[in-house]
Amino acid sequence: MFSVTVRDHMMIAHSFRGEVFGPAQRLHGATFVVDATFRRADLDADGIVVDIGLATEQLRVVLGELTYRNLDDEPAFAGVNTTTEVLARTVADRLADRVHAGDLGEGARGLAGITVTLHESHVAWASYERLL
Repeated sequence: MFSVTVRDHMMIAHSFRGEVFGPAQRLHGATFVVDATFRRADLDADGIVVDIGLATEQLRVVLGELTYRNLDDEPAFAGVNTTTEVLARTVADRLADRVHAGDLGEGARGLAGITVTLHESHVAWASYERLL
């Protein structure tokens, strides 16, 4: 399996519901380093996994829909704890939608999967992996 990873970041505000979250139940900010890894079994006709420029651009677009926002106010997250895990799945699903729409180029239609990792810090991160 071949893979290519691109990286960006996002800054959000949110709060959590539930005693398990302790002080994070209050509104707080988070900055995530975001890695998006695209996988496929064989390289495309151009000898690549995905166009790195398009992958970087589309990751930036997806993150732009989330960054500098209070996710508690976003209708897409109504009633949802926007944990690192939930946000990793959200980014992966939105990237998958862009792959299917052709926004990462025709060659990207041969991708087998995407993994998105959100790094909360240098010691903690969460990932979500999905098939395409």
